[in-house]
Amino acid sequence: MNLETTAKTTIESCEKLHLCDTVKQFPFKSTLSLEFLIDFWKEEANHPNSLRAAHAKQLLEQLNSAPELTKSISDLSILKNHSDLVDQLMTAIYPPSRRETQISTSNAPFQFQSFYSSPLFNKIFGIDNEGTFINAEFNEREMLANKILSAYLMILEKFYGKKFKIDNHYLIGVRSESLKSYFKIEIDPAFVNIKAIGNPPKLGEEELNYILEDVTNLDRWRQTIPSDSFEFEGFVTISAMNVTDQETLSQLKYDLLERTSIISMDKFLELQQKLRTLLQLPEIKLGLAAFSGEWKMMFNYGNKIGMSFIMSEKIKASCKNIKDSIYADAFKRKNPIIVDDLTKLDNKTLIEEEIIKQGILSIIIAPLYYQEELVGILEIGSPNKCELNSLVINKLKEVLSLFSIALKRNIEEHQNKIQAVIKEECTAIHPIVEWRFNQAAFNLLRNRDDDPSATMEQISFDNLYPLYGLSDIRDSSLHRNNAIQSDLIGHLDMVKNILTAAHKIKQLPVIDELNYRTEYHINSLSHGLSSGNEVSITNFLKNEIDSVFEHIKGYDPELENRISDYYNLLDGQMKLFYNKRKDYEESVTKINDMIGAYLDNAQVEAQEMFPHYFEKYKTDGVEHNIYLGQSLVNDRKYHPIYLRNLRLWQLIVLCEVALRSERLRPELKMDLETTHLILVQNNQLSIRFRYDEKKFDVDGTYNLRYEIMKKRIDKAIIKKSKERLTMPGKIAIVYSQTSEALEYKRYFEYLKSKEYITGEVEELELENLQGVQGLKALRIKIKIDSKIESGKSIKSEVENAVKYLPELMN
Repeated sequence: MNLETTAKTTIESCEKLHLCDTVKQFPFKSTLSLEFLIDFWKEEANHPNSLRAAHAKQLLEQLNSAPELTKSISDLSILKNHSDLVDQLMTAIYPPSRRETQISTSNAPFQFQSFYSSPLFNKIFGIDNEGTFINAEFNEREMLANKILSAYLMILEKFYGKKFKIDNHYLIGVRSESLKSYFKIEIDPAFVNIKAIGNPPKLGEEELNYILEDVTNLDRWRQTIPSDSFEFEGFVTISAMNVTDQETLSQLKYDLLERTSIISMDKFLELQQKLRTLLQLPEIKLGLAAFSGEWKMMFNYGNKIGMSFIMSEKIKASCKNIKDSIYADAFKRKNPIIVDDLTKLDNKTLIEEEIIKQGILSIIIAPLYYQEELVGILEIGSPNKCELNSLVINKLKEVLSLFSIALKRNIEEHQNKIQAVIKEECTAIHPIVEWRFNQAAFNLLRNRDDDPSATMEQISFDNLYPLYGLSDIRDSSLHRNNAIQSDLIGHLDMVKNILTAAHKIKQLPVIDELNYRTEYHINSLSHGLSSGNEVSITNFLKNEIDSVFEHIKGYDPELENRISDYYNLLDGQMKLFYNKRKDYEESVTKINDMIGAYLDNAQVEAQEMFPHYFEKYKTDGVEHNIYLGQSLVNDRKYHPIYLRNLRLWQLIVLCEVALRSERLRPELKMDLETTHLILVQNNQLSIRFRYDEKKFDVDGTYNLRYEIMKKRIDKAIIKKSKERLTMPGKIAIVYSQTSEALEYKRYFEYLKSKEYITGEVEELELENLQGVQGLKALRIKIKIDSKIESGKSIKSEVENAVKYLPELMN
């Protein structure tokens, strides 16, 4: 069995070491002795180099007058009494050329009580009069377990021929003022001897295998090799190497893998302290902020813990952007920047002034990138001028990627929480307003930390221009009623035929009565479908006819076949004759799907003109709402040109819908025509999200007039006539103000040149609607036989219109 156990490996997985709780100290006897060091000098006395040999002989002669140094030493004062001689003896380990730089100490085997140390070791670890390391920080229990294992492995090698590679490395922390350093400790046992007390216990293969099967189980060692069978004498030399950078980087990497490392106050402060250790700057402060799309959506993971300099309440309240600030400079350069003295900075913005008030006079700002995506910033601030420099940045570069990964992970987790809140509170939302819902959801998550009962804030958008369009199926109610009437009559005719045949087989009065009622329903339907017909006839068929048919089908095989054929003709789910209604519904669905898909595709281009809120609803046709204005967007400037562009876009789109609807008619099972209407309003309005209905509605009493108009204008009648405003083959524009009519007349002239429309413009007044008076309309014929090719870009048409309509650019 080949086992190479190292103390370092054991330290890193110390929880695997099993040490009985009753073991409180190193179990083997350990005695300090210089005997093996003296043996070294005896060998040196015979060295071929005469100078070395003479020096060794001189030391040995001096030892003759200090015989107590040649024996076991229990009282360290003996060494102090002969300090000059001990210094000379220890030059074998502490050569004069390295004495001032060497970090070493010598102890009795497996003891942490120094009897001789280099000056630098004393300075770092703080050796007291008892030889104890004052500044050293380590887990004594872990250290004890590893010392015991190392002792057993040395015994196994010397007395049982099982050689192991023992890498006696330990990690010890050293506290100095407010900083912590880390040192790798290497133990050299060159001057240690192991003595057997009496005859060492004999170990066969069975005992050795028992130990080696679980080498870290110290109880097995204790059971197999009693600690009173061996003792250690001599001394070990402990050498320390500063590994603060490597260890701190390792700890930072481990810490940043934790999900809460940058959102927990305690863990964040631990990160700050470790950066202080890495940079050896005890007064620096760490700031961290995540970047989510744009400045206003930058949020601070220290928002609850107040760690980011730029995310102070004063800066967030006063600064609308970071333009001209040192942060803008860092983002532009895409690299860390240093300002060694903020007070001497020319043209300081409010951001720099406020950071100085926070006590920060020197600062490093490092943009954090994850796979070339900007995810946030890391700030290092110092209260001391010129304390931060390029050397600090060089060290920081080793950890920036770790912070980037942690930020990216936490941004994603935070976004998931935000989306979960939005899904719970608001369902699906339009992408153009997603930024506002993200803000509200983020605020809710933050508020719930203090108040678990907190609710979503009100979301509204003011000063918006509305655009409403409707493509409706002409006389849809009439078509639906005719389909229902036709199906019910067809269904009742089948029932009547079966009842008549059944009555011939068996003359039961109840069959005759049912036949009479069936005939009555047919006659009633022939005069038209009233509001209660469908329900009463459906109940008659399902509750009375079905039960009778189930009984009479046993009268005669032929009658049973007729009843079976009857049920096969009915709709499988509704159990009704559903032919004409199915034709109607499939035709309506086909029209609606075509219009909906076309609007969705056209919207992609329209959003490129200027982002706007868009929604559509399918009923007997498709209606759509558009809202446009500055409050909907937070990353660009609104201009009235975009309203005019979208109005022309909407007009062209509805002309296209009319053309496509006409071309679709031959494919429909029921011939249906469509009408098209646009409602124009120059007055701005507000919309507010209703959490109960999970949709936007216009906000305010005055704005409700617009909603009323939308619901009623499709039934509008031309004044002093009975003619409906909406007609197949024409498009109507409903307006209130003369300026609105003039605008659309100009659009009509352009669309005539493009062969979308034809004929003269009708200028109409409308009868008053309930709650709405004074509406007017323009109406013009759509060129249904137009040769306009399908699929052309509406955005391009609007751009071309600029040549004909210069006012679109004003």
